Amino acid sequence: MMPPADRITSDAAVLPIEAEEFLAWMATERGRSVNTLAAYRRDLRSYAGWLATHHRSLDTVCTADLDRFTGERRGLVAPASVARQLAAVRMLHRFLVEEGLRVDDPTAALDGVRVPAGLPKPLSEQQVTSLLDAVVGNDPVALRDLAILEFLYATGARISEVCGLSLGDLDLVERVARLYGKGSKERLVPFGRGAAAALGQWLGPNGRALMEPDRWARRGDAEAVFLNSRGARLARQVGWAVVKKYGERAGIAAATLSPHVLRHSCATHLLDHGADLRIVQELLGHASVSTTQVYTRVSQERLIAVYRQAHPRAMGRRQ
Repeated sequence: MMPPADRITSDAAVLPIEAEEFLAWMATERGRSVNTLAAYRRDLRSYAGWLATHHRSLDTVCTADLDRFTGERRGLVAPASVARQLAAVRMLHRFLVEEGLRVDDPTAALDGVRVPAGLPKPLSEQQVTSLLDAVVGNDPVALRDLAILEFLYATGARISEVCGLSLGDLDLVERVARLYGKGSKERLVPFGRGAAAALGQWLGPNGRALMEPDRWARRGDAEAVFLNSRGARLARQVGWAVVKKYGERAGIAAATLSPHVLRHSCATHLLDHGADLRIVQELLGHASVSTTQVYTRVSQERLIAVYRQAHPRAMGRRQ
């Protein structure tokens, strides 16, 4: 009896050589980041496992098979995950056709996966203030953590961009930073006095200097803006932990807080205060303005909620 489609996990399945060639092409020709390639690899291993359990291969799989693959994945993971996996599968099959490794593309007639539009849940401005106020003390760790939180909220940066920040990327006088986003795309972002003051304290003699090791373990660590307790470049997981730590101190539910929530909050608050949508798009590094437009919906939702709560006749109340 053939095992269920999900019995061969993404860790157990071995990628075909064609898939390995595709990943190498994505790295060298398209310049995809390490994290993006790792995500593609996981999704393609899941696909390879499904093909193996159904006695199919990259040469023989057809559109009907892929419809079945999509349907079965819907029962196992969220729609957004199915859509992401299917995107990796589509790119792989297009690559096979372009390289002459297959004459047809079985994904060409495949229906897409509709992902319900989810609205980001930003913090209120008061919650952001409470989060920043939760950092107390003048020790190096406190100075570092406050600088991280201030910078995340001020710039809307991704946590990976913050951890990848190098000293040469910061200009505290002009209050701008150079960030490297998805696909190593570079952009300049401004930040305000609050973030500049926190960064200045962290980069002063009582902050980062006290966390520098006697000898740098890696060349890139010496240029890192944010260091861990061992004097190495801060990892993304530690950045997440910093946000969670002070969120708990501020009484913000851990389930609703992450570095990305601060990114949402930055964008939403800018729009609330009249910022142009295109400016917010550039700040966040979105390739398309349609990605940024979700924040306008958040602002509209908040406007409606405030109106209904505040207007004396909004909910049928009589004066």
